[in-house]
Amino acid sequence: MSEAAPNSSMPENDRQKLLKGEAIIKTLFLDDGIIDTSGSIYVAASPETVWSVLTDYNHLSENIPKVVESKVIEEKGDEKILEQIGKSGILFFEKSVHIVLRVREIFPRSLSFNSIEGDFTIYRGQWKFEPSNSDGGTFLSWKALLKPAFFAPPLLVSFVQHQDLPTILETIKKLAETKKHNPGI
Repeated sequence: MSEAAPNSSMPENDRQKLLKGEAIIKTLFLDDGIIDTSGSIYVAASPETVWSVLTDYNHLSENIPKVVESKVIEEKGDEKILEQIGKSGILFFEKSVHIVLRVREIFPRSLSFNSIEGDFTIYRGQWKFEPSNSDGGTFLSWKALLKPAFFAPPLLVSFVQHQDLPTILETIKKLAETKKHNPGI
């Protein structure tokens, strides 16, 4: 039985890899040092449960690797302004990055984000929560365009994404699946 949703843009072979437990990470190098990066994972929990993990903005630093600090600094209905500090790097070379994001929520389908200040000249993208047709699970995907405001060769930025993003996605998966079985968490 095919898992493809009517408006799904995900190739069927990627969908099958996700159902087998793989995380899929892709990067493209665009002009002017911009990196187009994406990651996907299958979560055996509803989009609403996955949503509750990702929108617990004030507690992301307690649960998600590489997030040092995260807090809502302004709220206007489905639009939030978040201030976040993350830490990333390779081996002993880690860098803290600061970002202020405008997040637009479309419950429980997507979280669009765009940096309004911080250590990136470009940082915009979207989380998508696509329900599985057969088992109540979620195909979670993250896609973003990135360009640091500091010197970082695109190849290094791509390497860091391939290193960090699977861990982040797998942590979200674990948190959502645990929450599904223990709703009080």
